[in-house]
Amino acid sequence: MPNIAIVFHSGYGHTQRMAEAVAKGAQGELLTIDAEGDLPEGGWEKLAAADTIIMGSPTYMGSVSWQFKKFADATSKPWFGQAWKDKLFAGFTNSASMNGDKHSTLHYFMMLAMQHGGLWVGSGGMPSNSKAAQRNDINYLGSYAGAIAQSPSDASVDEMLPGDLETARQFGARVAAVAARVAQR
Repeated sequence: MPNIAIVFHSGYGHTQRMAEAVAKGAQGELLTIDAEGDLPEGGWEKLAAADTIIMGSPTYMGSVSWQFKKFADATSKPWFGQAWKDKLFAGFTNSASMNGDKHSTLHYFMMLAMQHGGLWVGSGGMPSNSKAAQRNDINYLGSYAGAIAQSPSDASVDEMLPGDLETARQFGARVAAVAARVAQR
């Protein structure tokens, strides 16, 4: 069984709920970046031990939150020693707008993973883009780079769409399946 860490920041709880769905699918461990941009005690050691790191952040102003950015900047120590080289990486995000420039956030995660010498795992799912598609379908927002969700700015965490959460769960399961295949080789 691969050791999967899900490191994320959530400003209002929506990204945390998404992280929980990803963790359920991946059977991974959540590492919450707090309001000050810091990991919990032992967080760096858990990331070092992980085979796979799944990153999550809300999309604010077209990129990750400042708290996630603080974490990312602090990864320069493992970067310098190439400690995360050849780990698998993946990412997810949520924003209030349908587009919301969520892919800018996923591309930020990809670039961070590439700087660490990592290998990226995308969503692997087809989009729900037929005329019959409904907003609550799996991958309705059509992302290949990672899992994305949309939560209206005035929606509570409990109002997140089950389709977006199921997309996140399936994404976590895909990342875990890829990690298991890589571990067998």
